[in-house]
Amino acid sequence: MLAGELALTIAAVFTGAAIYINIAEQPARLQLDNGSLLAEWKLAYRRGYMMQASLAIVGGLIGLVAYLSTLDWRWLLGAIVLLANWPYTIYVIMPTNRLLMDTPPEAATGETRRMLQRWGALHAGRTVLGLAATLIFLWAQR
Repeated sequence: MLAGELALTIAAVFTGAAIYINIAEQPARLQLDNGSLLAEWKLAYRRGYMMQASLAIVGGLIGLVAYLSTLDWRWLLGAIVLLANWPYTIYVIMPTNRLLMDTPPEAATGETRRMLQRWGALHAGRTVLGLAATLIFLWAQR
């Protein structure tokens, strides 16, 4: 089934991007001074936000198509888990994002660094949701 394969692929791409952020990009950026750390995060966030948001929506919608095609509840569950990245981001991560986006890089302090460390931990929640959706979609294919 093409819809299921596409949903699985998109969820896996979402998860790979999220893992990359957690294990490569975020640790590297935390090696920078406070101002450079914030400036780099802002650039990466602007670019990454649209990519990950789009992948979550498209993968979730295609997972719903797979569910409607098969009526296998696992496709629905995977779609819901992948789409859960939206409310998770809006209600859990966005307050931190707004504070960081409102801070000029030249005004970054140790508190800014702590917020960015917290942001990294919060972003790991997206990684977990993406991985869970990927595994559920993989399970649904069997």
